[in-house]
Amino acid sequence: MAGLFDGATVLITGASGGFGSAAARRYAAEGARLVLSDYDEKALDAIAGAISNDHGCDIASLAGDIADESLSERLAALAVDRFGRLDVALNNAGIAQDAFAKLPKTDSAEARRIFDIDLVGMFYALKHQLPIMERQFRSSGMGGAIVNVASVAGVTGASGLAVYAAAKHGVVGLTRSVAQEYARLGVRINAVCPSFARTPMATEMLGVEVRGRMVTEEQLVRGIPMGRLAEVEEVVEAFIFASSPKNSFMTGQTIHVDGGLTGY
Repeated sequence: MAGLFDGATVLITGASGGFGSAAARRYAAEGARLVLSDYDEKALDAIAGAISNDHGCDIASLAGDIADESLSERLAALAVDRFGRLDVALNNAGIAQDAFAKLPKTDSAEARRIFDIDLVGMFYALKHQLPIMERQFRSSGMGGAIVNVASVAGVTGASGLAVYAAAKHGVVGLTRSVAQEYARLGVRINAVCPSFARTPMATEMLGVEVRGRMVTEEQLVRGIPMGRLAEVEEVVEAFIFASSPKNSFMTGQTIHVDGGLTGY
């Protein structure tokens, strides 16, 4: 039985992280060919090897810094050179602030790095993915789908994470704008906005002292009606839904996977 993405080429950045690695496994299980990237070359090689062994799918990988525009250019070219096309891009690479802090206490170099990776890196990715998908649509009628990983912090305020929230608001703005630009050019672009999920990015915050108090899981989920962290697989389901060829009339949307946090 063919998978949902049988024969499709799926590009994933941040592929060795919590969301990225789980998504890569899921797309592989659904029949996709993968183009994987991550800053950590050793971790990238490990996840690519494990997925290849488990699923026998074709995988191309390229390590690098998403804040460097040449990486996005080379990744897009790699998809076309290796597999002939680019059907899905999951722009997942990103970092958070090292700790909760009021804006004046945020290190300026750290702020610059967050903007460079989370927002400017997203711009680079879209800049080099969109023309390929547009050309595919013009030549064959089959464009592609892009999923940008934002955050619930991209649609609300986030006390103590102002720089991260600002970058993710920018991701949402890019998503909505390019979705309008490409709605008639065969490319769907949506953003997934998770709240805290059980990934290293969130769990590494636990036990950190902020204003004299230790961050606990109970504090992270305090404002979430469901009262818990999201599981990685629950967020990956949103990636699959957003990029599914069956979901062909949705674009420019922010999909909130947040346990009801923004459901007011």
